Amino acid sequence: MDHTESIVHFIGIGGIGMSALAQLLHKEGSHVSGSDRNESPITELLEQKDIAVTIPQRAENVSPDTDLVVYSDAVPADNPERIRARELGLPEYSYFEMLGKVSKGKKTVAIAGTHGKTTTTGMLALILRDAGAEPTAIIGSIVKDFGSNYVSGTSDLFVVEACEYRNHLLELSPEILVINNLEWDHTDYFPSLEVLQETFRKAILRVPHGGVIVTNPNDAAIAPLLAGAAARIVDYTEEGAYQLSFPGEFNQNNARAAVAAARAVDPAIPEATITSALKNFQGTWRRFEYKGTTAHGAEVYDDYAHHPTAIRLTLEALRRNVPGTLYVVFHPHLYSRTHDLLEEFSTAFAEADVVLLAPIYAAREVDDGSISSDILAQRVRATGIAATAYDSFDAIRQALSPATKGDTIITMGAGDIYKVADALVKQSVSPSSPQS
Repeated sequence: MDHTESIVHFIGIGGIGMSALAQLLHKEGSHVSGSDRNESPITELLEQKDIAVTIPQRAENVSPDTDLVVYSDAVPADNPERIRARELGLPEYSYFEMLGKVSKGKKTVAIAGTHGKTTTTGMLALILRDAGAEPTAIIGSIVKDFGSNYVSGTSDLFVVEACEYRNHLLELSPEILVINNLEWDHTDYFPSLEVLQETFRKAILRVPHGGVIVTNPNDAAIAPLLAGAAARIVDYTEEGAYQLSFPGEFNQNNARAAVAAARAVDPAIPEATITSALKNFQGTWRRFEYKGTTAHGAEVYDDYAHHPTAIRLTLEALRRNVPGTLYVVFHPHLYSRTHDLLEEFSTAFAEADVVLLAPIYAAREVDDGSISSDILAQRVRATGIAATAYDSFDAIRQALSPATKGDTIITMGAGDIYKVADALVKQSVSPSSPQS
């Protein structure tokens, strides 16, 4: 799609994928502007890259000179800027529709699955960059190694984190498809694991002969989907372990998937390049991220985990290095996910000593009264873990005042719970990183 010199307006530009796509179009010559509801580290990053961001969203942000509008899934049709775009007769594309158009004609590597997509995408982009492959990459978080969620490359190699929600994965046409793992999620759209699997089956069948599918073919949720695939199947679990700067077998699996995908792109990448890239990989924003210490000396981490499996695995890895009390601050994401996976959530905090729950992050949903953080707290307490629901972030911060040196606090969730972690370390008297 030729968008050079186009005037493109992004509604919800602060979204992690939206902001990366905005950077890509800006780099390729489009005149890019955007809007969002609130300032964030992402909107600040965009401003630093000379992409104008207007806050808040209002109709006059959409100029009649605009050639096309890109909107986030979180932006409803009755948003004033979307209404204005329709009044002006402007073409509108969702983020993933636009991503599909931009990726046409490129050698696309798509990383999909329920857990680990962001870390795997970041690792793969770093390996390929260090190998001189000059990839362009769109990643679901800010990767510390790049200082951005976007990597600007000069080749036709396009590495992108893909999402299955609302079948967005099917907007892409990858030559290499990575599927880390597969569990029931996005329950507001997929009524069952089987329906979710059908989306992945379609994605698998679309990878062409000569392409590659990197996955764990022994995963019970993935194995039956591979029948009839035209592409070669590569088992990433056959890769060895690598030295990483963060713990957890799940991160080793992310690394294995990244390495297998890198070899699929270029089998001649030297092992030394792979080893060095993974050893030096600094991680991503909100993925097992060390934030600092509180004024009383407690270590603080932040993580994006919002699915029960991701929570459980992250806490298991963290628990091995925590000598004192482990406080987990969880921000449930979506009423539907919390309701449908309540049983799994109730047992996901087994490694925690104290669980503090924020009100459910509604995002695109309306509260029907069937689920709440209080209900989740009751279920967690039934497993023997101290759990309390709070009505605000301020109340949570106050409840964490007993945490002291030797204790650990981790904030978890896909919303803005990271603000609690940031506030806790803001007045830190000992900001140095732990030596563990």
